Amino acid sequence: MATVLVNPRTLRSARKQRRQLVVIGNGMAGARAVEEILARGGADMFTITMFGDEPYGNYNRIMLSHVLSGDETDAGILLNPLSWYQENGITLHAGVRVDRIDRFAKNVHSSDGRVTPYDTLVIATGSRSHLPPMDGLYTPAGSLKQGIFGFRTIDDTRNMLAHARAGHTRHAVVIGGGLLGLEAASGLRRHGVSVDVVHSGGHLMSAQMGPDGGAVLRRSVEALGIGVLTGCRTTAVLGTDRVTGVRLRDRPDLECDMVVMAAGIRPNVDLAVLSGLPVERAIVVDDSLRVQDEDDIYAVGECVQHRGEVYGLVAPLWEQAVVLANHVTGTDTSSAYLGTRTATKLKVAGVEVASMGLHGPELDTDEHIVFSEPSRGVFKSIVVRDNKMVGATLLGDSRKVAYLAQAYGSGLPLPEERLGLMFDLGTPGGETGVEELDGGAQVCNCNGVSKDALVQAVKGGCTTVAGAWKPRAPARAAAPASCWWARWWNGLPGEPWRRTPPLTTTFPASRWTRPRSWLKSEGWGCGPSPRCSRPWRRAARRTRSPRWAWPRC
Repeated sequence: MATVLVNPRTLRSARKQRRQLVVIGNGMAGARAVEEILARGGADMFTITMFGDEPYGNYNRIMLSHVLSGDETDAGILLNPLSWYQENGITLHAGVRVDRIDRFAKNVHSSDGRVTPYDTLVIATGSRSHLPPMDGLYTPAGSLKQGIFGFRTIDDTRNMLAHARAGHTRHAVVIGGGLLGLEAASGLRRHGVSVDVVHSGGHLMSAQMGPDGGAVLRRSVEALGIGVLTGCRTTAVLGTDRVTGVRLRDRPDLECDMVVMAAGIRPNVDLAVLSGLPVERAIVVDDSLRVQDEDDIYAVGECVQHRGEVYGLVAPLWEQAVVLANHVTGTDTSSAYLGTRTATKLKVAGVEVASMGLHGPELDTDEHIVFSEPSRGVFKSIVVRDNKMVGATLLGDSRKVAYLAQAYGSGLPLPEERLGLMFDLGTPGGETGVEELDGGAQVCNCNGVSKDALVQAVKGGCTTVAGAWKPRAPARAAAPASCWWARWWNGLPGEPWRRTPPLTTTFPASRWTRPRSWLKSEGWGCGPSPRCSRPWRRAARRTRSPRWAWPRC
């Protein structure tokens, strides 16, 4: 038997030479991208540094409305506490803003004067609350007037709660009648504050549903004691040092002592513009989430424009993070992000809402099935084209959402009796629909959890919600056992990218002296075809074993 010894000092030196991965943004998209990278062995490939504007770990921004209403605490919405970064060897600069990217020197310049080099850069700067142009927003000193709040960060939520609980807030105006605005209004109402929602569109949640559904939703919202004004625009905030009211176009002024801005979001692209990156509506990326014309810079999340689309929902962020991690780690460089068919299920001010695809018919040949029961707050709308469902809106009754989401996402055949899409008339009911969902169907939009992932987590003994949605490394394919390296590769425990070649490797001396025909017959050699040896020799490079220690196929 011949023995090859791998020098431990060489291995330690190789580990120290990990590439520098810098992530700008510690929000849901940036942190999820890092989780996906770690799940693919990124800890062995990179030294990871993250920058975040906020002095906290990563938290679930979707749950801010629950914190505002008092149903959840600040600690309860944390996804990655500060200890998680330490456990994974990540350097986090919390509360530090990045001012500039030097693309040619490959350095990141931050607000604390630090210059951080990178080999690979990920931009995940997210988005910010949009402040519509109007008079009276700012004081002469340039700060927001007292009583004006955005609703985007945990600090915004804390400030709103403190203002509402101070005792001098009696009436609030929420500007924006979308999802965020209605959630803010509902949360403030639970603290005893009188609330009016001012929306410039013709009906509430105009991005998720049509006018008929918006009318039913309005009745449900007004039943909660929330005033609704649609089709009007706010032109000014009244008051000198603090808010005393708002001025509306073609409507009487509204007296208030608190204004919440929930009129949509805008991508944070100032850093990209300053650094000379391509920006249109957001940072332009290709199907691998790589920034256009840049080899080592990626972008992910709400700051990204992909094929002309900018997404403000969570589900596309998770899909983008998977593709980005595959390319950054080299796990699957053929993966591509092709866009997301958005289907959302949520609860707005206590009302269940599901929306996917079109809100109404667009072609003369489209079928439109509508059921409306305003007294119960129920509205259902389904659009069918060429015997395939291309859109649906459900309000107040979401029992058929699982079945409809599968029909929308995978093009299931539809029943001839179209009412079966809305009611249990021979089609799967709510429980049966969940059982028959495709394994890849997404059951949790907030965290991008598929049915298969949830089932496997439970079978694996998972008993917590957090454990069910944490990213896992993709399953590896077994190597063909036709050479020594393949046999060693398949025999090691754990994932391939976490493996380190053993310090002592043994194999028969005849491995090098026998003729090729014997080697091939014994399964040691690869024969005349290099297809077996090359992938596993590439894997040897990734594990950074010395070239002289590689097996020769």
